[in-house]
Amino acid sequence: MSVFDTLMQIRTRKGGGFLLLLDPDRTSEAGIVELAGSAEEYGVDALLVGTSLAINDNFHAVVSQVKSLTALPVIIFPGAHSQISPDADAVLFTSLLSGRNPQYLIEEQVRGAPIVKAYGVEPIATGYLLIESGKYTSVQYMSNSFPIPAGKKDIACAHALAAQYLGMQTVFLDAGSGAERSVPEAMVEAVAGYVDLPLIIGGGIRTPREVEQKITAGASFVVVGDHFEKTGDRSRLREFASAAHLAESVRV
Repeated sequence: MSVFDTLMQIRTRKGGGFLLLLDPDRTSEAGIVELAGSAEEYGVDALLVGTSLAINDNFHAVVSQVKSLTALPVIIFPGAHSQISPDADAVLFTSLLSGRNPQYLIEEQVRGAPIVKAYGVEPIATGYLLIESGKYTSVQYMSNSFPIPAGKKDIACAHALAAQYLGMQTVFLDAGSGAERSVPEAMVEAVAGYVDLPLIIGGGIRTPREVEQKITAGASFVVVGDHFEKTGDRSRLREFASAAHLAESVRV
């Protein structure tokens, strides 16, 4: 079964999924080992590995180590084509549709496609939309692109529909690493009601309650990484994961 099909089964069975992002530039090797080794026990559904720069030059070694520590799907969330590893199960093959910088619309994809094929890594075609978050984020700076204004649901819907018509498998609405505010639930609800693709929501999510709100609004998966990188508090990881699994919880 493909990684994408596995994720869709998780969404159906659990009501939503929780993806933990590991950033080798922001989290120590010991921290990554701790998170990867215990993620399945805490209820995490899959691990994303990605970073903006890969300044530590250990990206591929980290992916290999993470894969050796868990049975969960290990999915690359790449900042560039150089972050494609043969040890990963899949890669979010993203196109930054909200931007107009050709490097992240198509150029990185052209460079990365032969590597994905050579490694035999499963590509998950992803329309990536950067959403304004109240703060100048790493992805905004690195991509040299303007985010979609948080109050412009119509613009987000149009971009997501373009992703669907281009044949992509999922849409990722991201406020970006270090975001001051997460993607508004009103935007999530609008996009989820407008397209037929599963939605991934990330950036600026700091509480289990926010995870639950995104899933309730129509997200299929919620991504959190920056919160655990900054606080170092892994004790609440189970709460974050459980908050995404609405079908497994009785809530009053």
